Amino acid sequence: MGEKQRVRSQVAASTEEPLLSPQRAFVLQFYPETDVAQGRFVGRVEHVVSGQAARFDSLEVLVAFLRRVLTVVGTAPSGGK
Repeated sequence: MGEKQRVRSQVAASTEEPLLSPQRAFVLQFYPETDVAQGRFVGRVEHVVSGQAARFDSLEVLVAFLRRVLTVVGTAPSGGK
């Protein structure tokens, strides 16, 4: 993509609703015990907007937290966003 086209795309995108909504943003921190080769994921996840946080020791626990928060976010009024 050329520079002019990239700038045009950024300008057009800035006038629309952001694709990366903070309502669906999370921070993940993986602890040293994480061992990707062994399929072990250990850490902490936090929902940016609500501040809800959880520790996880498996992908299943992480996904359950994400599912729970995203379900609530998906049913909450958007507040004009």
